[in-house]
Amino acid sequence: MELIIDPPVLFLDEPTTGLDASTANSVLLLLKRMANSGRTIILSIHQPRYSIYRLFDSLTLLVHGKQVYHGSAQTALDYFSEIGYTCEPHNNPADFFLDVINGDSSAAALALNSKEEDSDVSSSSMHGIEDKLVQEYRKSSQYRETRAELERITEGKKSSSSSRSRTITYKTGFFTQFRWVLKRTFQNLLLNPQTSVAQIAVTLFLALIVGLIFFGVKNDASGLQNRMGALFFVTVNQCFSSLSSAELFISERKLFIHEYISGCVSYFMIGLKPTVAAFFTFMFSVTMVAYTATAMALAISADQTVVAIANIFITIAYIFMMIFAGLLVNLPSIASWLAWLKYFSIPRYGLAALQVNEFTGLKFCGSINTTNFPPGIACTGEEFLDNQGVDWSTWGLWQNHVALGVMTFCFLTIAYLKLRFIRKFT
Repeated sequence: MELIIDPPVLFLDEPTTGLDASTANSVLLLLKRMANSGRTIILSIHQPRYSIYRLFDSLTLLVHGKQVYHGSAQTALDYFSEIGYTCEPHNNPADFFLDVINGDSSAAALALNSKEEDSDVSSSSMHGIEDKLVQEYRKSSQYRETRAELERITEGKKSSSSSRSRTITYKTGFFTQFRWVLKRTFQNLLLNPQTSVAQIAVTLFLALIVGLIFFGVKNDASGLQNRMGALFFVTVNQCFSSLSSAELFISERKLFIHEYISGCVSYFMIGLKPTVAAFFTFMFSVTMVAYTATAMALAISADQTVVAIANIFITIAYIFMMIFAGLLVNLPSIASWLAWLKYFSIPRYGLAALQVNEFTGLKFCGSINTTNFPPGIACTGEEFLDNQGVDWSTWGLWQNHVALGVMTFCFLTIAYLKLRFIRKFT
């Protein structure tokens, strides 16, 4: 995955671990070809065989974090021979180096042939061997060359007036990238379906509870109130269900199944308007609310590094949006200097669309004579919508979906810009 952005430097942590000798050799040959093409590859490796060791250009050996060698891999044996450690014939250099730095003198034969000195080395402590290796390296030409190179790099950075950030260039088009990311997302869902199944189960349970609470609403004053409560709950639930998207870069399709299932179950149990057009308008409105809320969550969390902080910002935004949704406060009665906030409320557009879809054409007073009713009593859905300040015309219905679509586009654009210009290299 790291190679997608064509990095100039590639860090690898034991890339051959768990591989057989042939596969490990193939992996290192591939890395060698990449290095020959101009890419710098830095890796740690576990007990490489000689055919792999020969591929290395530079070798760094550490003992408890202290450097005991850094230089050409091909001259490492000569260096250790100079300080008194000679590799036996037919011994793997990589194994020899490990034996030396771990204090195994039986494999690392000393150049000196004195039995007394051999005995002293064999009985020396690991700490003494470590100090000897560190001191010998600091007196070597390899150490001086490394220090000189580091000083040149440091001076070069100081002389640079400004640090230039590298621009990532992509080798494939947008749709190719999107196709592969989408394929990977679905594969992850198939390999780990527990999350989606749990969400669907919880949402089904919640939908059944809501359906039982508002079961079989009637066409009277209580039914009017129950309809408003049910529609408000469905709308707000879609908003808060999108909190999980704060942890996602791309919204997986299965995570939206619960919006559809929740809406379907609640719709028929509550007894909302039993027409095909009303049902699909309801589902479309709920889906638009869910996608808009998810887009807002992505826009807020795109530049956040802590999920909890992103969730706090998202929750605060939803709470203010709920106030201006149209149920807790009558929108026409809000002070003019605060009324403009309603245009930024996702639940307001969703609830308004659901209200127009459900209440138009309904009558709540039956055959009762309404001439003696006091003002403010709504006997038809249209009268109730007028009292709420909701435009129940055809455009009044669809303008809510247009607004949600525009908000979704704006939020996704903000999320893209944050991801596009976020600092990628430190």
